Amino acid sequence: MCSKTSKFLHQIIFHLLLLIGCVTTVHAQKIKLPADTSLVSSNEVTVNGKRIPYQVTVGTQPVYGEDGEPDAALFYTYYRRNDVDQVENRPIAFSFNGGPGAASLWMHLGYSSPKRLEISDEGYPIQPYGVVDNPHSIIDVADIVYVDPVNTGFSRLLNDGKREDFFGVYQDITYLADWIDNFLSRQERWRSPKYLIGESYSATRVAGLSAELQDKHGIYLNGVVIVSGTKMELPIASNEVLQLPNYAAVAWYHKKLPEDLQKKSLKDVLSEVEEYAIEEYLPAVERGGFIGEAQKQAVAEKLARYTGLKKEFILDHNLAVPTKAFRKELLREEGYFLGLSDARYKGIDKMDGGDSFTGTPPESAAWDNAFTPAINTYLRDELNFKTDLQYHVSGAVFPWPWDRFTDGTGEKLRNAMMQNPHLQVLFQAGYYDMLVNYFRQMNGMWKLDPSGKMKDRLHFKVYESGHMMYVREEDLVTSTNDLREFIQQSIPLQGEAAKY
Repeated sequence: MCSKTSKFLHQIIFHLLLLIGCVTTVHAQKIKLPADTSLVSSNEVTVNGKRIPYQVTVGTQPVYGEDGEPDAALFYTYYRRNDVDQVENRPIAFSFNGGPGAASLWMHLGYSSPKRLEISDEGYPIQPYGVVDNPHSIIDVADIVYVDPVNTGFSRLLNDGKREDFFGVYQDITYLADWIDNFLSRQERWRSPKYLIGESYSATRVAGLSAELQDKHGIYLNGVVIVSGTKMELPIASNEVLQLPNYAAVAWYHKKLPEDLQKKSLKDVLSEVEEYAIEEYLPAVERGGFIGEAQKQAVAEKLARYTGLKKEFILDHNLAVPTKAFRKELLREEGYFLGLSDARYKGIDKMDGGDSFTGTPPESAAWDNAFTPAINTYLRDELNFKTDLQYHVSGAVFPWPWDRFTDGTGEKLRNAMMQNPHLQVLFQAGYYDMLVNYFRQMNGMWKLDPSGKMKDRLHFKVYESGHMMYVREEDLVTSTNDLREFIQQSIPLQGEAAKY
């Protein structure tokens, strides 16, 4: 009996050890990329009728901790024109998307690289998914590095890397500045004209980076490009006032304005609405509930004319219709609601009433539908970057310390401009972006330079599309040409000193 019991216990112990061994094996096979790796290939693309040969490098470059060990691996894609002899005259641009938590695929396959995903001319997904040559790429005038911050794309924390050292306004700026410094050294690009391109939240990122690179690393930029950018915590006018031209643009697009306004061009309509917003609407809303009844009625009538909404609806919202309410109301009778970051897109909801939404904004669904399979196909199959890691289109970067009203990144960009006479800034925006509306961005640019002494170095361009204006073919052509021109004109003449 004792012998049988002993044998039974040995069997149990053996199976437990086997189970523990299996669990240990699973943990030992955790999916991760090397901290430092690269894969190089060559290709060519025709831009403006000229064939441009280029080299593309995909890989990871470490972010080092204080102990000199890699705390993270950042995935990047680097396009370098390879028929250029004097690299010191060749601009290099670092491109980021926003979020925070967004990977770089949007700008990468939507905007400026030699490859672009296949979508319709108006930016809707089509199958089969994939990428094609981008004849509007800026590779003819600049090399481009698309960077995925930690936990986006294939970028990941490693070893002793801690979330709190990477996620946050200034944590993000600090480690990315270190990474850029290292990249310039590795690629021997210290003498090249340098640019930052940031979309959405990355307005905050590149504004802060402009100062961090300059003050801590001695890296002075030639240009910063802000695409559909957040306001960098600069003081701006009342939100209701800045929304009005945006509402007018969206209503014009959907043909909801009075006939006389619909007959005008969009720019002519907005010129009138912008003037009204600053000169008359702003003083009215600043009075709040103490505005006189006659003036209140007159403002409501004007707002109804410019927004396509009913006067009663505007009065019910005290002359300040929230974005959610506008998106739900404008096409309510037709059974649709409007997209957020691109109000050209229409969606259907569980119910037409109210001002809440039960689904994803229609433009986000369309873009995820097109971009996600395209980036995975391109990196894994065409560039042959093989990994079992999931490409995080939107990564887990929260909690993120939101010093949104005290971060001072706009002030940092202003200071960088004041100290660097060669630094110029280009703003690009879409008329139909209701997430970061164009007039708010324009107002932010005004506040960036209260002295007016740098306005010749501040440039603003608007397009007839939304947050990602480049998904619309016509605006891709215009916006890349504007970007190309900005880069070319912001490089000083040979021997021109950086002084006032």
